[in-house]
This record gives sequence, structure tokens and C-alpha cells, in this order.
Amino acid sequence: MDISVVIPLFNEEESLKELYDWIASTMQSNRFLYEVIFIDDGSTDSSWNVIEEISQKSSSVKGIRFQKNFGKSQALHAGFQIAVGNVVITMDADLQDSPDEIPGLYKLVIDENFDLVSGWKKKRYDNVIAKNIPSKLFNWAARKTSGLDLHDFNCGLKAYKNIVVKTVKVRGEMHRYIPVLAKNKGFLNIGEKIVQHQARKYGETKFGMSRFINGFLDLITISFLSKFGKRPMHFFGLWGTLMFIFGFFSAGYLGVSKLYKISQGMKAILITDNPWFYISMVSMILGTQLFLAGFIGELILKTKEAGNYYTIKEKLNY
Repeated sequence: MDISVVIPLFNEEESLKELYDWIASTMQSNRFLYEVIFIDDGSTDSSWNVIEEISQKSSSVKGIRFQKNFGKSQALHAGFQIAVGNVVITMDADLQDSPDEIPGLYKLVIDENFDLVSGWKKKRYDNVIAKNIPSKLFNWAARKTSGLDLHDFNCGLKAYKNIVVKTVKVRGEMHRYIPVLAKNKGFLNIGEKIVQHQARKYGETKFGMSRFINGFLDLITISFLSKFGKRPMHFFGLWGTLMFIFGFFSAGYLGVSKLYKISQGMKAILITDNPWFYISMVSMILGTQLFLAGFIGELILKTKEAGNYYTIKEKLNY
């Protein structure tokens, strides 16, 4: 099969039929063998009923319905698990991503051997203050932190080699950083393509300003895990050791200094009256805790088994 289109969605009943017809028309005109995988992330409207109707008319449609809303990352992970196409395309269900971009993305992956191609919505039709400016700041920070020269990390329209989606594990709210996760797994041929951005036709956005705050927090997590995820002791152990040594020698200096003053008949204050005593104690305690955190992290890393963080309620055609 040439292409798998993975579409996570939440309460998008108005747009699903139009989106599928648009995808099918694009695929047929380019003679692609394809499948469309809808992942209903716990919708409370009639989205799943619409997906069932579409699947009855087309054998190319697969569906997954979550028991409740688990988030876009979990929806993408579920779709990636069953995708069989040589190239996997992801897009949002709100008609703001154009299926007409699929042939170009497919060509970049197949003909130019990109591991991953990320869409760049250079011209956007979103609210400038509420979304565009925060998005630019967010993407700037992501570029500086990740080392990837991409302009639109949060664009839902992306293309991947199948091996990439089978290797990268998307959890939490890490869907924004799949290119970073792919880079950390050794897929270094990552490109970008300017894509058309459509104005929202139905409903309203499901993401508020909180996504930018969560995005920055996830960026910090990704940055840390990319450097120390496989060796937490290198971070916690190093800082823990340095802090303990600092506290130990500071306390030692206080003790030796007091003994010297006493031996010389000099007046010496109580060690507990010296602020450095408490600084030394806190440094040694924190140093010990950090070292233990690194040790526990190593133990967890050796024993933890990755699991699915979502529950599937229904399946279609697989």
C-alpha cells in the first residue's frame, strides 16, 4: 500500500464526510493505493456515527474509537500502530489541512528519501494575537532547543516513512515534537514543505492558550530526555555529587576553623549560629537526594515496560 492517512479527531462531525471525499478524490486522481484511519478521541457528538457511515461505503476506511478523550498524542500513537502504508500522512480533521498537499509530501518521502517531512503553514488564517504570535514564539524556542530548523512544529500535516512511526513512541502531549523524537531515534533526514492553510469551516478550535504553556513544558522534557533519558545518573549524579562535596567541605571548614580558634584561645561563635552551617547541611541533603534520584532513575529505566495510555472502545475494518 502506498499511503496511510491518519486523522485524529474530536467532535468534528460536520467536516468528516467532506474531508474523506476530498482525500479519496486526491488519491484516485493520483492512482494511489491508500487507507484512511480515523481515530475518534472520545467525541461527544456524532463523529463516530459519521465514520461508520463512511466505512460502509468504502473499504479503505479504518476507525478507532477511544473510550474517552485521551489526547492527540495517544490518538496518533493508536493510528500509527495499525498504519500499513509505505508513507504515513497525518492531518487534522477540521479541513484546515488540504489533502491536495498529499502527493507533494509523498514525493518528498519516496523520491527524495526524507524520513519525515513537516508542513509549514507560512500563511495562516488564525487570530494573530491569540494564535499566530504565540505560535511564532513557541516555534522559535523549539528551533533553538531542538536544533531542528523547522518553522512550524505544531502543524498537523506531516509525512513519514512507515518505519519512523513504528519506531517513535508518542506519549503525553508530545505530538508537537515528533520531528524531535524522530531525530533522537536516528532519523536525521528531516525536511519541510510549505503547505496551504485553510480557514476553519465548521465549529471552533479545540485548543486554547494552555497548549502553548504545555508545549513549552513538553519542550523542556524532550530536551532533558534527549540528553539524559538513557543515563539519568549522568545528570542527577553529577549535580548531586558536586553539591554534596561543596556542603561537606564547607561543614569541614567550619569545624576546623572553630577548633583552631578554640586552640588559640580566640572567641568562636557556635557553629549553629553561622549561616554557612545551614547552607552546608542543605547542600549535602540536596546532593544526597539528587544522587538517589539518579540511582532510582537508572533502576526504573532498566525495569519499566512501555504501555498504552488509552482505552479503545470500538474498531472498524481491522
